[in-house]
Amino acid sequence: MGPAPIRLALLAFLAASPALALARPIAPDPALATGDDAGDRAGEESGLPYIQCVPYARMISGIRLFGDAHTWWDQAAGRYARGTRPKVGAVMAFRPYGAMRLGHVAAVSRIIDSRTVLLRHANWSPIEGRRGRLEDNVRAVDVSPANDWSEVRVWYAPLGGLGTTHWPVEGFIYNQKPAASERLTVLASADAPKVTYTSRIGPDFLKGIVPETSRPPARRPLASRDVPKASTKPREEERTVAVSPSLARDPIGRIIASRVR
Repeated sequence: MGPAPIRLALLAFLAASPALALARPIAPDPALATGDDAGDRAGEESGLPYIQCVPYARMISGIRLFGDAHTWWDQAAGRYARGTRPKVGAVMAFRPYGAMRLGHVAAVSRIIDSRTVLLRHANWSPIEGRRGRLEDNVRAVDVSPANDWSEVRVWYAPLGGLGTTHWPVEGFIYNQKPAASERLTVLASADAPKVTYTSRIGPDFLKGIVPETSRPPARRPLASRDVPKASTKPREEERTVAVSPSLARDPIGRIIASRVR
């Protein structure tokens, strides 16, 4: 049988098996492209709706952030409250990991328990062989050792259950203003302007200066200084001369006696 009859037979077989003809391989990871532009191009090429995670999370949560998913956490600093506990309406911000180079965002629709929530997100699982599809109320389970939601497993449609990957999570962004303490922390962590100073002091500015090696004794308080003590010896005119009774009655003799002493 020549090549032409074989080709015709193969085409006839595929036409008779529509399910086989439509089958497509399904990748085990979320879409690589999570940016709005990539989703728009894919939708135009396929002629079918292609929804990205970022605009869908923005619409569901009301959080007005734009750009790739991996930038949302830092963008929210100082604008929206952030934390590590899930709340209904909050956005779970995924870090880039593996093939998911641009991160991912998903809105929390329900809290089941301390380890389980339901998510609403887009462009995660390929459904019917296509990406860019919506998924509402699908499970995400916290698998972090400290139960701080830093690692999660997420429902993956091709598996019909939770995926095996532990996806790293930055935290949750809440549609409310941040606390004053968080705003102050963001301001304090901002980079300070760099100022370059040029010294006008030359390298020989200490030349000729003798370092002080000893210190003069400290001056004592005036009250404690040594002062000459007052003499207890009476002055000449104040000196009392002991005289005998006979001289006491003789003034001239008393004067002579005082001179010879």
